[in-house]
Amino acid sequence: MRTVIFIPARYQSSRFPGKSLAVLRGATGIAKSLIERSWDAATQVSSVAEVFVLTDDARIAEATKAFGGNVLMTPPECRNGTERCAAAVALLSEPADIIVNLQGDAPLTPPHYVEALIDALAEDPTIHMATPVLKTAAEHLAKLQTDRKAGRVGATTAVFGANNDALYFSKEVLPFYDGAPQDAVSVFHHVGCYAYKPETLMHYNGLPEGPLEKREGLEQLRFLENAIPVRCVEVESKGHDFWELNNPSDVPIIEAIMAKEGLK
Repeated sequence: MRTVIFIPARYQSSRFPGKSLAVLRGATGIAKSLIERSWDAATQVSSVAEVFVLTDDARIAEATKAFGGNVLMTPPECRNGTERCAAAVALLSEPADIIVNLQGDAPLTPPHYVEALIDALAEDPTIHMATPVLKTAAEHLAKLQTDRKAGRVGATTAVFGANNDALYFSKEVLPFYDGAPQDAVSVFHHVGCYAYKPETLMHYNGLPEGPLEKREGLEQLRFLENAIPVRCVEVESKGHDFWELNNPSDVPIIEAIMAKEGLK
């Protein structure tokens, strides 16, 4: 099956303006922009036909071309990454069987997370779209709780049913956990990555933006609010720490992880 990875990137961000071009230093001190590190993560995924950065900003487009990346210019009216991916489907010169949305703020996404989504869609034709979820260890969970207690809007958690279809996604740490035993109910960090069948993705822009999507600021809730199942695929860290760049305070966290794991 022909798979294409899209990396949606915008310059304007209420929490971190210009974050796509924010510089991250790796273990050897090499400085690369967030968008270049996201591109590096995408190109490590096996069996992918093409990778494109999607943007409406000339600065991001120029930076991408400077490191040898491919760019598709998408409309400025796109309100989120999924809308940008949906708009880009028509710009492909060759149709894809699977579209992956690797969000441009998650450069620590290991390739096996993305490959698990691709495999899920390839093996089960009934799955419309899939997204990875990572069971939080104690230290990871503590970081999520610290962000929320400090009033920082950062990582997303997911809850899902027995069939692994999502019940809800939230910027809050769900399920309720304060004071509960560590092993009572697992908290799953939602990894900002999606794999879609093209027809499901193209349907997205025609759906109404619902109240839950607006309240949480989470684009994937539009699918749930319109009764489109989202399959949660549990992935294992395999020794890799995961964190997204949502706020300026996330830069040192990500750089510390890159240094620990020897990521250049």
